[in-house]
Amino acid sequence: MVVVIIVVIVVLVVMLGTWAAYNTLVKKRNRTQEAWSEIDVELKRRHDLIPNLVSTVEGYASHERGTFEAVTAARANAVSAGATGDPAKIAPAEDALSGALRSLFAVAENYPQLRAVESFVQLQETLTATEDKIEYARRYYNTSARDYNISLQTFPRNLIAGWFHFTAVAFFGADDADRAVPEVKFPGSDAAGTTAPPGPPPATGEQGPPSAT
Repeated sequence: MVVVIIVVIVVLVVMLGTWAAYNTLVKKRNRTQEAWSEIDVELKRRHDLIPNLVSTVEGYASHERGTFEAVTAARANAVSAGATGDPAKIAPAEDALSGALRSLFAVAENYPQLRAVESFVQLQETLTATEDKIEYARRYYNTSARDYNISLQTFPRNLIAGWFHFTAVAFFGADDADRAVPEVKFPGSDAAGTTAPPGPPPATGEQGPPSAT
């Protein structure tokens, strides 16, 4: 009888431990997917702003066709990469788009009359604010992904992860320097940027990113 009681207790402890570990993994995975969705929203907003920005600058520098075509192509590549949901593909595509935008803003700096164009100023401010949000969302996502991946690799959760097919996620590894949008500072204008919004709270953690293998 004592043996039976001990066996029952052990089974209950194992079941409770499995239940707790499973729920923890689910929460951290969901938090990671939520964090990724925030990045996805801001990247799409970024992509939506670019055609109007190109069109506005093109009206004052129509001969800079090579720059406009480069930005348009980089945007198309970023949109295609975004459709995969894979951070490993999205990060370099977004870096390339940032580089193309630098060239576009370099062109804009050669046309000071743009500082009087309200639509350009608004687009630049909105893009800058969007880039700030992307950076905060990226940090939030990477923190959540790190905590989730650590949980997958530590005992005994690694056993639970294998049983229930939890898999690691990739980091969104864009370089800070490449993510930065170049500031456009015109003489006598304060349109170079806006104050960054407060970031999301630290996370201990599908439209989510695919599993990293």
